[in-house]
Amino acid sequence: MTQAGGPAPKSARQHDREIVALAVPAFGALVAEPLFVIADSAVVGHLGTPQLAGLGVAAAMLTTAVGVFVFLAYATTAAVARRVGAGDLRAAIRQGMDGVWLALLIGAAVIAAVMPLAPALVELFGASPTATPYAVTYLRISALGIPAMLVVLAATGVLRGLQNTRTPLYVAIGGFTLNTALNVALVYGAGLGIAGSAWGTVIAQCAMAAVYLTVVVRGARRHGASLRPDAAGIRACAQAGVPLLVRTLSLRAVLMIATAVAARLGDASIAAHQIVLTLWNLLAFALDAIAIAGQAIIARYLGADDPAGARAVCRRMVQWGVALGVVLGVLLVAARPLFIPLFTSDAAVRDALLPALLVVALSQPVAGVVFVLDGVLMGAGDGPYLAWAMLVVLAAFAPTALLVPALGGGLTALWWAMTLMMTVRLITLWLRSRSGRWIVTGAVRA
Repeated sequence: MTQAGGPAPKSARQHDREIVALAVPAFGALVAEPLFVIADSAVVGHLGTPQLAGLGVAAAMLTTAVGVFVFLAYATTAAVARRVGAGDLRAAIRQGMDGVWLALLIGAAVIAAVMPLAPALVELFGASPTATPYAVTYLRISALGIPAMLVVLAATGVLRGLQNTRTPLYVAIGGFTLNTALNVALVYGAGLGIAGSAWGTVIAQCAMAAVYLTVVVRGARRHGASLRPDAAGIRACAQAGVPLLVRTLSLRAVLMIATAVAARLGDASIAAHQIVLTLWNLLAFALDAIAIAGQAIIARYLGADDPAGARAVCRRMVQWGVALGVVLGVLLVAARPLFIPLFTSDAAVRDALLPALLVVALSQPVAGVVFVLDGVLMGAGDGPYLAWAMLVVLAAFAPTALLVPALGGGLTALWWAMTLMMTVRLITLWLRSRSGRWIVTGAVRA
């Protein structure tokens, strides 16, 4: 029965169809992104160990630099989807263009900083003397593609806000294919070495940005939205992104502390930690796909003045998060005889790896709920709470992790500390979701 003055409530099956329609393509796009670095590594690895080491250092810096600004996608998704829910596509696309302009401004600033500081940054990351020149070369050339990478983030947010995750999937697949082909052609065919790999990545990223901009510009013209930069709109995008930037930096600090602690536990422990962290990140892609769907759907419901629908889809996504977490945990345990030999044959590394993997498997249902509620609150534009909550998590995790080696704990104890971190995140997010304070309706969050 339809509520007076409001939309008819959707069934669980309808919510499921909505979630799957957005989450499955989003997962494909997420998985395609790290394949860029894998393809570069596979091509450059045949040039020699110094070149591969240089690529590793430079790629880590580039991934961090771009990852810090992931709020360009998150904040834009929520803002655009709210306006879609309110039925104002013109304002939605106009909001998206503000995000794109902000991405270009940030990208220009990052280039201006990275180009002269490249040698110092490479030295700071501890590159060896033989790897340093290759790392500097790759970093300086690849930095030219940072504006394109950030435009891709912002434009991806626009399309997600428009409830379109298929186009980002197709663009990601096309970009990966082009990047691989260019790497082979420029590194070996043109004999450019590691510089060829960097140029291939820049060209592929620029091509992806061009496709995104074409799609967004066409939408803007169709709905009569202005393409010109708007100072007030860009400033509003930046202000909305600051809390999410704090959240992201806090989360990265957690991961850096965990890696630093693992390094103090010995070579076998840091090697095993790197494997566990790689698998943890892979599982996070699947869970993050549900979170991305949550951002887009929740923001649309709130923009449409439908708080009941927002609550209902939030509950359904939490159920999805728990179920997917259980499935991923079981798969991780069941498949361990298959993937562990791919990573290492060292008995000491395996001994450290197995119990830590079991801890990760047990924690996946918790992680599932954390990712979902994180996405829900992002979609609601509740960035300031997310920032403060993540600072609380960091404050709880840092001393706990640092006590692990002091108390004689090993890698398993460290990953129990990581599970504690996720549990604290769960508590902070669950309390917020239960309070209902995140439910602010309207085309713009007041």
